[in-house]
Amino acid sequence: MEELVVKKFYGENELRRMYLEFFESKGHLAMKSFSLVPHNDNSLLLINAGMAPLKPYFTGQEIPPRRRVTTCQKCIRTGDIENVGKTARHLTFFEMLGNFSFGDYFKHEAIHWSWEFLTQVLGLEEDRLYPSIYGEDDEAFEIWNKEVGVPAEKITRFYRDPETGECDNFWEHGAGPCGPCSEIYYDRGEKYGCGKPDCKVGCDCDRFMEVWNNVFTQFEGDGKGGYTELAQKNIDTGMGLERLAVVMQDVDSVFDIDTMKAIRDKVCEMSGKKYQVDALDDVSIRLITDHIRSATFMISDGIMPSNEGRGYVLRRIIRRAARHGRMLGIDGIFMAKLAATVINESKDGYPELEEKKDFIFKVLSQEEEKFGKTIDQGLSILSDMEKQMEADGVKVLSGENAFKLYDTYGFPMDLTQEILEEKGFSVDEEGFKKAMEVQRTTARKARKVTNYMGADETVYESVDPSVTTEFVGYDSLNCKSKITVLTTETEIVEALSDGEVGTVIVEQTPFYATMGGQQGDKGIIRTAAGEFQVEDTIKLLGGKVGHVGKMISGMMKTGDEADLSVDAALRAKICKNHSATHLLQKALREVLGTHVEQAGSYQDGERTRFDFSHFAAMTPEELEKVEKIVNDKIAEAIPVRTDVMTVDEAKKTGAMALFGEKYGETVRVVSMGDFSKEFCGGTHVKNTSEIAAFKIISENGVAAGVRRIEALTGDNVFAYYRNLEKELLEAAKAAKATPATLTEKIEHMQAEIKALTSENESLKSKAAKEALGDVMDQ
Repeated sequence: MEELVVKKFYGENELRRMYLEFFESKGHLAMKSFSLVPHNDNSLLLINAGMAPLKPYFTGQEIPPRRRVTTCQKCIRTGDIENVGKTARHLTFFEMLGNFSFGDYFKHEAIHWSWEFLTQVLGLEEDRLYPSIYGEDDEAFEIWNKEVGVPAEKITRFYRDPETGECDNFWEHGAGPCGPCSEIYYDRGEKYGCGKPDCKVGCDCDRFMEVWNNVFTQFEGDGKGGYTELAQKNIDTGMGLERLAVVMQDVDSVFDIDTMKAIRDKVCEMSGKKYQVDALDDVSIRLITDHIRSATFMISDGIMPSNEGRGYVLRRIIRRAARHGRMLGIDGIFMAKLAATVINESKDGYPELEEKKDFIFKVLSQEEEKFGKTIDQGLSILSDMEKQMEADGVKVLSGENAFKLYDTYGFPMDLTQEILEEKGFSVDEEGFKKAMEVQRTTARKARKVTNYMGADETVYESVDPSVTTEFVGYDSLNCKSKITVLTTETEIVEALSDGEVGTVIVEQTPFYATMGGQQGDKGIIRTAAGEFQVEDTIKLLGGKVGHVGKMISGMMKTGDEADLSVDAALRAKICKNHSATHLLQKALREVLGTHVEQAGSYQDGERTRFDFSHFAAMTPEELEKVEKIVNDKIAEAIPVRTDVMTVDEAKKTGAMALFGEKYGETVRVVSMGDFSKEFCGGTHVKNTSEIAAFKIISENGVAAGVRRIEALTGDNVFAYYRNLEKELLEAAKAAKATPATLTEKIEHMQAEIKALTSENESLKSKAAKEALGDVMDQ
């Protein structure tokens, strides 16, 4: 009988450490795993490969910190998410070990070191290792055969498909750098094989498992089959940590390795189920085991559940796991408890998990709780629909019903599909899309989108698209310009007369339009014949700015030259509030943690309102710390600087961008010394000292995981304290005390009230007893 014993059992965390230490000994810089959120790479939603964060080094866009680098990179792939749980192979979260050379060593070292690590460091049996190469890569064959000493018959050549021209052992992605690959397979033995006599490297069964892949980037491809040698050749190595652990621990699948088994066992403990007893239960157990890892790491990297982008990927993963938990019979919210096991198993390699665990638990619990409120009702409705389909002999759920589940019960389309597929049904996707479009069209017709004075949006849609407005209000609050368009509430007109409400559009304006959370300016527009009071300034499509208000005297016509003057006092107040908001966001991140992200904001002349991601009410101590930090920065009199640069340049400076916001080729970056740096198109003070003072007046929750702070600045702070002082004096007068003795007087009055209440209760009790005695005597 075949003996399948590896040299030694190594845990996943130990394997990660051994790999990085080995390549450090070969002159590599061991770099920490990059975030799952791609940096400066719009082509990716999430990091999905070990080399993905290193692309700028391979392309020459950035200079690497060293020409030899090694990493263990966390990755997310959801392309096959529907197969996760159904097989023992598929994962959404995995770790990729990699050693990389940027124009330094090449094939000889890469091949020798891969063999050395597997055979000498890990102790794998040489006779179970099988290299593969690109069919035409004779250089790699010679290294494996002549230098390493692998027999020729154990080296598998993979050639291009004669019809498609594709080859698994030649890496290329359109035009650009490319090259041959050399993989190393481990023979796990006949028990994992398919039983076919021709079973060999490349077979789809689980006997020969790929554990290492060296990519030799040595060509520049033109995308049409032509290749030229690169002057700088690179090495890109990938090895799945989970797969390596399967080999080293001699287990059946990735769900059986030590770290995954710990999570799997916790799922079984929570559900009361046993693994490998019921096939359907196994699907749910594996799915939850994988998905909780993905969710934990995604939240740790600052990804929040939402309805779009990577936030939707996270929401989908959490909700799939939550549903399968219910299918296993787990009562109530469970994912945060399960995440604790993930953190315990992975904190050696990722200590930030332990640091952020409370935040991770809160995000998971709130998202699971939110889903729990809709899933029961949605499942009940879907069950009724299934019964009706069975009665009608129908196998496809109508798009209208699928949309009803989505629109009314918050049931995602993919979840409806998944549930129905489990029972042999499908969904009319085209019908769903049509129902969605009908709803959007109806909503557009029903919705009255109005500006400040009530003008219908269609008025502005009728304006000539070539009309634009240039904003010149960063440096000046006054300018002369020509009037290009005038409208009333319902139509475009040639003139506005005294008393008429309408909108004025000009070629240039110092008026800031409401956007980015900052209220639009107010002020006056004057012509030789009339005066228009601007009550609001709005941003219109096509780069136009609308000045909305009322004619207060005379008249003005299209083509008139106008003097535009912004209300300077109001603008100053808005600037103070806006600049204070930048200081506030940075202070919150310092006090609460870097998970704090802007969720919304609004600044007018009265106050600033800032919504941010956080999952607990702030304590008085936290509020005091934040307030002190902001006031300290105001007192430091920090110059406020604005720079215009490309988005890439801005990100390199470390400037904070609003997540999910779309930016043009250039952006404005507002800096307050080294303390705060943000993308921002708004208006600001020239120096933080202009803000004068900052006071938080409220903090409360506005949505799941979103808190809101309202605060005052400048004269509004002093007015706030004057009002408090007035109320204090009135309260002291009513209590016949002074402000200094008011607290003592209130405490004394409370004690008197308590004593009188107690005495009153005693008298009532005594009277009741006496009355009862009189009744008994009769």
